[in-house]
Amino acid sequence: MKAFATLCLAILLFPFSAPAQGFRQVPRDTMQVRLSYAPVVKRAAPAVVNVYSRKVVRTAASPFAGDPFFGRLFGQGFFGPQERVQQSLGSGVIVRPNGVIVTNNHVVNGADELRVVLADRREFDAKLLLADKKADLAVLKIDTHGEALPVMPIHRGQEAEVGDLVLAIGNPFGVGQTVTSGIVSALARTDVGASDYSYFIQTDAAINPGNSGGALVGMDGALLGINTVILSRSGGSNGIGFAIPAAMVERVVDAALHDGKVVRPWFGARLQEVDRDLAASLGLERPHGALVSEVYPGGPAARAGVRRGDVVTAIDGHEINSEQGLRFRLATHKTGETVPLVIIREGKVKTLRLRTRAAPEIPPRHTTVLRGLNPFAGAQVANLSPRLAEELSLDDFARGVVILKVAPRSPAGYYGLRPGDILRTIDDEPVRSVADVARLLKLNDGAGRWQVTIRRGGRNISTIIRLRS
Repeated sequence: MKAFATLCLAILLFPFSAPAQGFRQVPRDTMQVRLSYAPVVKRAAPAVVNVYSRKVVRTAASPFAGDPFFGRLFGQGFFGPQERVQQSLGSGVIVRPNGVIVTNNHVVNGADELRVVLADRREFDAKLLLADKKADLAVLKIDTHGEALPVMPIHRGQEAEVGDLVLAIGNPFGVGQTVTSGIVSALARTDVGASDYSYFIQTDAAINPGNSGGALVGMDGALLGINTVILSRSGGSNGIGFAIPAAMVERVVDAALHDGKVVRPWFGARLQEVDRDLAASLGLERPHGALVSEVYPGGPAARAGVRRGDVVTAIDGHEINSEQGLRFRLATHKTGETVPLVIIREGKVKTLRLRTRAAPEIPPRHTTVLRGLNPFAGAQVANLSPRLAEELSLDDFARGVVILKVAPRSPAGYYGLRPGDILRTIDDEPVRSVADVARLLKLNDGAGRWQVTIRRGGRNISTIIRLRS
C-alpha cells in the first residue's frame, strides 16, 4: 500500500514529465502503476536462505554443590554444572553457485553447529569459512555435491542513491521467507555503532529480528547490501533499518575464498570532521572533507605526501567527510593497490597516489603473562603497535603496553584491571614497553603499595593499589 501510494503521488506530481537522461523514471499511466515487484522477487528470492545456529552454553556450578543437606534434598546433580542449548535464527545470501553464503557475524558468532535451509526447503550443514567481526560479516560454505545453486549477484555498477526502490528479503521472527519494500532513505550512516566499519545504507523497508544477514535488493535483482541492524524501541520495525553495502560484502567474500582472512589497508593519519567554524578558518566555501590532524611517520598517508592541515575530500572517486567514511572506502580495497586521494592544501586541490598497506606491527607485541607478588599478576600484556591497536579497535596512535587478557581470580582481576587498559605509569615511572613493565615489577615485587596510571575509554585513571596482606 505504501509503495502504491508513492507511485500514485508521483503520477499526480509529474503527469507529463519526460525523464531526463541519467534520472530514474516515474510511472506515467495506469498500466505502469500496475507493474509488480514479482519479477525481481522471482529472480532474487531463491538465493536467500535461512541460517540456524546452535550453541551449547555451560553454566557454572551452584555454590550449594557438594553440600550434604541440599544434596540429599535435591540430589547432587541438581547443583552441578548445567548445559543448555542456545539457538538463533538469521538469514543469508548465496553468492556463489557452489554454496558460498554470506550472512552477519552476529548470526553465527560462537556457534557449535550451523544449518542452512534453502528457499526450496532443502537443508544443509554449513561450515564457517571466515568470520569478520569488525564488519559484522561471515562467509559460510555448504556442500552442494556439484549442484549449482541460484545466486544473487553482488551489485558492481552504480551505487545506491537516496530514493532508489529496494526490497528486503529474509526470515523475520522465523515465520518464513518474507519480502518487504521501501526506498533507500540515506547513505553513509556512520553513527550506528553496529560494526567497526560503520558506513550503512539506511532503508525504510521493514526489517525485523531474523532479517539479519538477509538481502537488500535493487530493482535489477542484484545485492545492494546485507541487512544488519534496526533502530527500534519495541524490537520491531520502525522503518529505520541498516544494511552493509555491497562493496564491503564483496571484499569479505573475496578474502574468504582466496586469503582465508581479511587484511585491511591502514591510512596512517588521524582525521577530524570539518564543521562551519573550521571550514571558515580553512577558507573553504562550505563544510566538507576531513581535516588531517596528525600523520603517522612512514605510514601510507605520509608516503603519499599527506601533511598535517590537509583536507581530504575524496578517495577513489568517493566523497569523504569523516574518518569513518575514509576507513570504509579503504577497507573495500586490498593491500598493495594504489588509489587516488584528493586533498585541499592552502586552497589548492591536489590529487595524490596512495599505496595501500597493512598496519605495521612495530614494535613487536612480545605477548607476556605477568606473574609475582604484584597487582598485575595474571594479566597478559603486549606492546602496542598500529596493527595491534587496529585488532583491538583502539586508537591507531596509542603507544605503550596494553592488557590483552585477565585471568579469573587473579590479582589483576581482583584489583579491577580489564582487557584494553593501557598501562601508562607504575610508581611514577613511564611504561613504554613490556620490558619496562617486567623491570618495574621485578624492582618492586612484593611492595605493599603501588601507584598506577592506566588509560581506559579515552581517559587516564590514576590510583594507589595496596596489596592484601
